[in-house]
Amino acid sequence: MSERFLFVLPLFLVGQAFVVNWIGFAEHPPAAPELVRVPDHLGSWSKINETPIAEDIATLLRADRLLERAYWERSQGWSADLFVAWFQSQRGGASQPHSPQVCLPASGWTPQITGSIPLITSEGTFSIERYVIANRGARAVVLYWYQTPRHVLANEWAAKFWVVADAIRDHRTDTSLVRIVVYTGNRSVEETTSAALAFARSVYPALRENLPALAGLSTNGAGRSRVLAFTHQAIR
Repeated sequence: MSERFLFVLPLFLVGQAFVVNWIGFAEHPPAAPELVRVPDHLGSWSKINETPIAEDIATLLRADRLLERAYWERSQGWSADLFVAWFQSQRGGASQPHSPQVCLPASGWTPQITGSIPLITSEGTFSIERYVIANRGARAVVLYWYQTPRHVLANEWAAKFWVVADAIRDHRTDTSLVRIVVYTGNRSVEETTSAALAFARSVYPALRENLPALAGLSTNGAGRSRVLAFTHQAIR
């Protein structure tokens, strides 16, 4: 991360809070989605259970809607955990997504590899974050992204940047943190990453169908990918 970025960052965060709070007086937040409508079957993956989220965790996250499920891919024997936290408004800064790169180490996981990776879908190619973690002999691949009506964002700094533009343009600041965890077991990180990406390719369009949309907005992400790649590079 460059020294110039570290100098500009506090000014940007103050400006972001001011703009989002100011726009909030004219904000038109959408109705909360029913995340339970996310399908039990996503491609070749099938839901095996719904994970209850403890009340103290829900209070800490401050999300307006939460979903956590385990899915199973029968042909290759993979299991994946899907977690979605949806925030109706980011006005005031109290309700914003928590980065997995902060939450997972706090839970005892040690980061081993981190960086962006392309997610290729029928609706475009997006840059998302991959995070390889380990804890007491267990190892997992984590994929996550921030999903808004207009963007798929690979990291929290890009999300903070775009919330200002979207607040001005759309009078909305709703966003979702989407996290997928696949454990390696006795397989390689590369194999596990491929399985996680295959699951993510099924998850993304299902969320597009169930999260609040903008009327008339195209779902094609090719143009967004180029802009987001630039943003990601600039803030590294």
